This record gives sequence, structure tokens and C-alpha cells, in this order.
Amino acid sequence: MNEIIIVKPEKCVGCNACVRSCPAPEANITRKLEDGRFITSVNPDRCIACGECIKTCSHGARDYIDDTEDAMTAVLRDEKPIIVVMPEIKAAYPTKWKGILDWFRSKGCVLYDVSFGADICTWAHLRALENNRIGNVITQPCSAIVRYIELYQPKLLTNLSPIHSPVSCSVKYIKEYQRRDNPIAVLSACIAKKTEFAETGLVDFSITFKKLMEYFDRNDIRIATNPVEDYEYKFDDVQGALGSIYSRPCGMRDNLLTHSPDMAIAHSEGVQKVYRDLESYAKMPEQKHPQIFDVMSCEFGCNIGPASDSDQTPFDVMLVMREVEREAEARRKTSGGVFRGSEDKLFRRFDEELNFNDFIRSYKPSKPSVMPSDAQLEPIYKELGKDSEAKRCLDCNACGYHTCRDMATAIFRGLNSPDNCIVHAKEVLEQGIGIGDPGKLKDIAESCSQISEQLGEKAAAISEGLEAIDASSAATGERAGMVNDLLRNVVAFCNGNPVMDEESVTQLVGILETTISALGAFDENVTETNKSSEQIGKAIGDMKDMLGSLNDSLAEMKAK
Repeated sequence: MNEIIIVKPEKCVGCNACVRSCPAPEANITRKLEDGRFITSVNPDRCIACGECIKTCSHGARDYIDDTEDAMTAVLRDEKPIIVVMPEIKAAYPTKWKGILDWFRSKGCVLYDVSFGADICTWAHLRALENNRIGNVITQPCSAIVRYIELYQPKLLTNLSPIHSPVSCSVKYIKEYQRRDNPIAVLSACIAKKTEFAETGLVDFSITFKKLMEYFDRNDIRIATNPVEDYEYKFDDVQGALGSIYSRPCGMRDNLLTHSPDMAIAHSEGVQKVYRDLESYAKMPEQKHPQIFDVMSCEFGCNIGPASDSDQTPFDVMLVMREVEREAEARRKTSGGVFRGSEDKLFRRFDEELNFNDFIRSYKPSKPSVMPSDAQLEPIYKELGKDSEAKRCLDCNACGYHTCRDMATAIFRGLNSPDNCIVHAKEVLEQGIGIGDPGKLKDIAESCSQISEQLGEKAAAISEGLEAIDASSAATGERAGMVNDLLRNVVAFCNGNPVMDEESVTQLVGILETTISALGAFDENVTETNKSSEQIGKAIGDMKDMLGSLNDSLAEMKAK
């Protein structure tokens, strides 16, 4: 399958919202980049293109690819593709949808109403049930549902309706019964339709409302607005009847019940519900299945599809679809559509003109990925630090998966990494800084604090010793100068008094006593210097021991 959902890596923040909202368990691949960021990309072979991740992503990291550019190029050339219009255009653009269709018509395009194909789809289902050609079925107008069953629930393919979707019924009618060979372009609010077109080969271009309106804006194309909200349009073939409401939730159910009120029909809509219901359906015995299980991936049907680009609320859409239904019912009655006990004239026409077998399709099942065993998941659980049953059932959903087992399975399949488990990352961080044992951490912190205080005291002692040495050195230098001067005086005195008398001897003795005193002070300064040096040496030794103790404490903290 070609890529449909795309990722803009520069905008992805690794929040896992896309994984959390995605109903396809193998569609997302999360990788850790060299800069430490997590990026989630898309595996196109396992993606069902439901578009839920695009609606969920608040960072603009997800987008999709359709065929609008190629289709518009064809429109403006001589190819003139046939524009097949889905009924949800009326709900998306109540006052603009006619202007959009008129623009295509002004370019020479032929316009067909998918509602007519929806009427064919209803007719084919009723005739198949009446003739026992199908049993209990799951409806298939929703391409995301079809893709999901093919990829993840292939055993349900025996239940998936073999009748083409409304749009494919329209195209089959155009090709087989109108004998038109122009390229076909479908205008819809659905991203996943591109998967159906790729598989059936019936449609050339998938144009979505969002990309079409972007094209109009980019090329400064103004679309006329119709202030009157009426819902009939002159297509190049008949406008559909009750098929017009297929785009709303239970649209197909309501069509079937109009013709067969006693039919047993169940329904389910919305990504957060329908896929779980399909899983339950797959586990049920066949005898418990309803005749029809009408399903849609989008909660509000195709009317607010992921590519609708509409600011209409669900309430706005309901009002529009109610008016569409009233208009279709009135046209059906006034045109003689119902006669003889509510028998449908349009369906009589189908009986006479159409071959049921032309509207049957086949599917392409995929081999499901093998589920890992408990033994295969065991080393992954250990790597995640999930060494107990309680830890294996935390199911916090932060990784995007519903359960820890789902996350472990994704890791086993190479779709994710242990680093993306927030609980595992938290435990690694706690172990790295010793938070796992608060009491022990407190003891270590107190020990480090005491060592730090003692180191401060020793540093002060060294500072005092250095100051003492500095003062002692200064005093020693001063005393040495004094002794030198005294000795010079002795020599000068002796040279000046070669013959000593009593007075001379007394003066000399005084000079020598002063010299002896100076030498004594000098000796005291040297002793003080030595003492201070010993204190400094001891303080440095103590600091070395303390630093060793501090290093041991930090190593113990790291080991925790």
C-alpha cells in the first residue's frame, strides 16, 4: 500500500497521542533519535488510513496524501474526469456545495451522485438476503473498516458484505451501464477511500474536501455561495433517493429498514468503539450475529470525516441530513417512486436493468502478525523492569498502548523501544540517584554534609597556617636584616678601637647582647614557620581522607 498518512518529523514531540488514538495496533513505529527525541512514523502496510491520528495530533505532525493535485491537472486539461460526488458534501458545505459542483461543470466535467450508487447498494443487499446469497453480514461502505478487517481480523472476511460500497456501485454503473471511459475522480470527506480505490482499481483520483478547498485558496478560485439551502441538483444522471443519507450514522440501516422493517440490524460507530465491537463480534458464534452489523469508523459518519474541512457541528450536520432526508422522501413520492404496497419503483428499475453480479467485489486478506508467547515476552518484561504481575498490569497508557502487554508486544515486533515506557524511564532515573531508598539517601546526604563541613574547617586551618608562615617569613627577614646590621657595627667598632678600655668593652658587650637577642627572635620565627608547615601538611592529609570518604558516599548513592 502506498503511503497515505504522513509524518512531519520536525513537528513530532513524541507525545504518543497518535498511538493512543489509533485502532490499528501495528500502524505506528516509534524510534528514539540520537538527540534523545522520540519520533513516531507510520507503517503504510499496516495503516488503515482512518485519519484518527490526524485529528488527535495537536502539533500538526500528521497529514495525509490524496490525488487532488493530479486530478485538478486532469480537470484543466482535455481529460475531463468524471466527478463522482459523495453525499456528505451537502453537510460539509450547506451553502457552497452547488457552487463547487458548478465550478467542475464549468470546466467540462460530468457529475454523478454517489447517492444513486447507495440506492444500488441497498437494492443489492436486499436482493441478496431475499435469495439467501449472503448470510449475516458486516456492512462495508466504510473503507477504514474494510482495511482493518483485511489486516487484523481476516477471519471476518466471510462476514464482510461482498457487495460493493455505494461509491464503487456508482462507478460500476458508470462504467458498465453508461459506457463511459473517462477517468473517475471521487470527491469525499474520507481519507481511507484511497485504499479502496487502490484495491479495486475502479477510481483514478481521490479528491478530499480539505485538499480541494486548499487548492481553491492557493489558486485564488472563488466559489459561488447559494444562500438558499435546498438539496436537489441536476446531476448528469438521476440524483439518488434515500441513498442520500448513507453518510450519516446508521444511514445504511435506515435504508434497509425502510424496505424491510423486521430486519435485525445492529450498529456501531466511532474509533473508540467500533473496533472493540468488531473484536467482540469475531469471538461470537455465528448464530448470535445480527443479520446486518452496520459499522462506521467515524463517530458522526462520513459527514464529519477526517478530510471534511468543515466547521459544521454535529448538530448542524444532523439538521442538514434531516432536510436531505425530507427532500429525498418528497421526491421519491412525487416522482412516483413508490407504488403498490410501498414497492419501490427505483428498485424495479434496478431489477430490470442491473445484473447483481456486477456489484460483487472480493477482498485481499493479509496474514496477521503472530502474537508473541509469554516466554517470548519475558525478556522484554525484564528489560522494562516489570518483575512482578502488578508491574505488568500497570496499564498507564502513557506509551500509547492500552496495556503493558500491548507495549511489550510492540517492542517484540520492533515497533517501539523500552525507553518509551515512562514507568521504566522513571525507575531508571530513581535508581541512578538513589531515590529508591529515601532513608538511605538521607543518611548519605547527612554524611556528605558533615564531610563538607569538616573540609571547610580544614581549609580554614590551612588558610591560617599560610597566613602565619607569611607573617613569620616577614619577621624572619626583618630580624635577619637587624642581625646583619649589628654584626657590621661590631666589626666597625673593633676596627675603630684597636685598644680596648673598660668603656669600649662595655659598649661592645651591649652590641653583642642585642645581636644575641635578634638571633633568638630569628630562631623563634623559624620554629613558628616549621610548626605552621606541619599543621598545613596534616590538614592537607585530613582533606585527602575526607575527599575519599565523600567519593565513597557518592559511589554508594550511584549504586542505589
